[in-house]
Order: sequence, then structure tokens, then C-alpha cells
Amino acid sequence: MSNIHNILVCISSIRYFYNTDGVAAPLPSNVGVCYGTLGDNLPPPSKVISLMQKCNILKLRLYDPNPDVLAALQGSNLLVSYGVKNQDLAAIAGGVDRARSWVDQFYVPYQNLNVAEIIVGNEVVPGDLARYVVPAMRNLHAAFRSSNFSITITTAISSATLTNTYPPSHSAFTNGAINVMAELVGFLKSSGMPRSMLYVHLYPYFAYAADPANVRRDYALFKAREPVVVDGNLTYYNLFDAMYDGFAWAMEKIGGEGVQLVVGETGWPSAGNGEFTTPALAQTYVTNMYRHVVNDDRTPKNPNKGLGGVLAFALFDEDRKPAGVEQNFGLYYPSMQPVYSSPFSC
Repeated sequence: MSNIHNILVCISSIRYFYNTDGVAAPLPSNVGVCYGTLGDNLPPPSKVISLMQKCNILKLRLYDPNPDVLAALQGSNLLVSYGVKNQDLAAIAGGVDRARSWVDQFYVPYQNLNVAEIIVGNEVVPGDLARYVVPAMRNLHAAFRSSNFSITITTAISSATLTNTYPPSHSAFTNGAINVMAELVGFLKSSGMPRSMLYVHLYPYFAYAADPANVRRDYALFKAREPVVVDGNLTYYNLFDAMYDGFAWAMEKIGGEGVQLVVGETGWPSAGNGEFTTPALAQTYVTNMYRHVVNDDRTPKNPNKGLGGVLAFALFDEDRKPAGVEQNFGLYYPSMQPVYSSPFSC
């Protein structure tokens, strides 16, 4: 990419993301970021929250109920989702009393939070911990309800739950995931919670990097100008929509068409895998993903139904994650300087 092209991209980004007075434009309430804390050089939570407020980021996902972060969020204008640690699932699944202890420790002291949902486990289906997810969700729901709290509870799954994903309409849950997913759908649809929803993680980067000969770069980056995949009467110009609809088809096959799918993670690493991971590519993906969601919040399978929300992964580069691309998904360096210009930087 030439220097001139880089300059033009930056000018376009500035014009798109900022108001005429130079103030960062507020992001839509259905778009937010994931705030991971697996780094030994990250700024203190109070500075992180100030950065998000300055940049008008309104929605935040946490992966665990970190007391320091929750305290810093008290009284803020941020809509917060936070998670139950995977290692706590078995205990909470063991009884409502354990779930009530979690509520008393990690929810009751933070009544000045604007909580969107509680995420019970992250990417544990399929796997050894999968059997604890729905019992833990049931117990937490009962614990919240007994304390007169009306809270949405969900979990987060990855594409590892799916098989036969090409074309999207053939997608189904794997043998290792289908029983848990069917139980999960039953709980979500019958619980009476404020929302019946599920977090799904979409990463066109991994599909492209694993098979660049057959997965087009422009298709992964929202840049294709003609249909790349035709699935019956549905046409796909980008891999993001195809992956989202793959989850939707799989859910429909187990009676979950009424469950709203929220994109709980999506992003592109800026380093760690040579020419596949550059700041320019990451900027292109994140920028185009944002524009797609804001301008046309629909997919071919659901042309009249918007996405349930999208969370960009992740706020910071995290050096305690596995070496390589996993350390380089950040929108910001730990110094709080943007890795590249995006809708999430200011």
C-alpha cells in the first residue's frame, strides 16, 4: 500500500468518524468493544473508562467480574456486559446457593452499573465444561429472580460449535455441541428473561488466513463488489454475513429461530502472521465492519431483522495471551494510543 493511499485512508477515516467540530461522534448503542485484561502493562481501569467516554464508546464487554473494573464503571454512562469465569461454572451449576453467592459478590455491590447481560462462560461449547453452562445459567437466573433482579443471562459460542458451514444454509451444530445447544435454546426461550439472546463470535480473518487460496481477501474485508457465495436465493458479498447466517441456520434447525444473535466478538489482528496481519488490513476490516453494521444492519437470511449488536475485539493488545496474533487484536496499545484509526479511536 502506497504512502499516498495511506494518507487518503486516514483522511477518509477522520471525515467519517468525527463531527465537523473535531469531536468524536457517538457510536451507536448496539456497537461496542471487548475489554480484556490479560496484559501486565495495561492502564488502570479508571483511565480506560475515561478513554472510552472521551471516544464516545457506549457499550463494553468484560470477560470476568473484575472488581476494580466494575468499581471504575460505577456511575458511568456505559452499557456493560460481564462474564462468569469458565472455572466457576461447575461450582455455580452445583446449586442455587452457589449462584446466589456469585450474585451477592459480583452484582449486588455494583448497583450503579447499567448492565446489559451476564455472560455465563466463554467458548466452552463444545468441551469438558459445556455440560455446566445451562445448569449454571438456570441457577443464576433463579438467584437473580429471588432477589427481584430482572437480568438477561446468556453464554458465548465460537464457530467451533458448527459444521458444514458452506454454504451457510447447510450449517449445523456439531455432534459434540448439539445436545447442549438444544438444552440452551430451550432454557432461553422459556426463562422469561428480558431478552432471549446468544453471543456468537465471528472471525473472517481466521477463515481467510487458514485458506487464502479459496477464501478471497476482498470477501473477508467487506470489499467484494459482486456476490462471492450464492446459497439458493441468497447472495453473499462478505464473509461476516455468511458466518452470521451460518449460526442462524444452525439455531433454526434446533428450534432457536426466536433467539437473537449478538456478535460478541469480531476483529482482525494487526500483527503476528506476516502479510495477513497488518495495521492497514485491521483498519480496513474494522472500519468496513462498522460501516456495514451501521448502514445496513441486516444479513441475507434476515433482511428485515437487524443484528442484535456487535462488539469489536479487543480494546487493547494483551501480552499475557498466547504469542502471535492473539496478542495483536487491540484497537489500542497499552499506552492508549490507537494502533490504527477506526470508529473506536479518538
